[in-house]
Amino acid sequence: MNAIETNKLTKTYGKSRGINELNLKVEEGDFFGFIGPNGAGKSTTIRTLLGLIQPTEGSAKVLGYDIVAEKDKILAGTGYLPSEINFYSGMKVSDAIKYSAALRKTDCSEKAASLSERLGLDLSRKVDELSLGNRKKVGIVCAIQHSPKLLILDEPTSGLDPLMQREFFSILKEENERGATIFFSSHILSEVQTYCRSAAFIKEGKLIISDKVEKLEDTGAKKVTVRTKAGVEEYLYKGDVRKLLKELIEKEPLDVTVTEPSLEEIFMNYYEDKGGAK
Repeated sequence: MNAIETNKLTKTYGKSRGINELNLKVEEGDFFGFIGPNGAGKSTTIRTLLGLIQPTEGSAKVLGYDIVAEKDKILAGTGYLPSEINFYSGMKVSDAIKYSAALRKTDCSEKAASLSERLGLDLSRKVDELSLGNRKKVGIVCAIQHSPKLLILDEPTSGLDPLMQREFFSILKEENERGATIFFSSHILSEVQTYCRSAAFIKEGKLIISDKVEKLEDTGAKKVTVRTKAGVEEYLYKGDVRKLLKELIEKEPLDVTVTEPSLEEIFMNYYEDKGGAK
């Protein structure tokens, strides 16, 4: 079964773009990265999948449930971390975490305590006093403490320092190993390349490509860097090696480097031109 499956899912805001005919599949148990710059449609997709906003057209199922007719069942089996974290004013961190658990009628105290310690959370502080990073930590505990089947995380590492980011992904790996499906949005390609098994790229509300990360990396393209008297040129090349050598000779190079492209470079190539590598 797919944990997430959409069929031409569309959300528009009047004349403004949201998402357009999104066909996305996330396998149960996958560790999935949803990539795109700010404004690409990542948050709109996530809020629509959770039934927080209504789709304009198309359909989707999350954990086998329809996002319109069965959103309560979806929310019951999902842990959600929004990109912007807000809590009731005056609450202590410990109260916010307990309140989240109480909404799910679950005793999460043991796991909440463990997560809080690993993330370095001061449970006695008031949420109003917290920095963005510390509010994000509270949100992470609230999303994970009840051991959901599916974790949907919107730009989860924004505000976290590098050490906390590493610990956060260690926690996600553990959740994935116990059987949870991980779906997180990001604009940081290195996160996806390091931790995800699958990824999808979204541009201007449309899905560009979705596949296993290893397949996305294995494009057959090479990153070519050429230094000539005129300067340095970098591009991705996919094609006949003899033709490439002929082109390079014609440039009268001072130096040439041919390497494997990173996932970020592959993505930017797709993002700038769906036609693929040069």
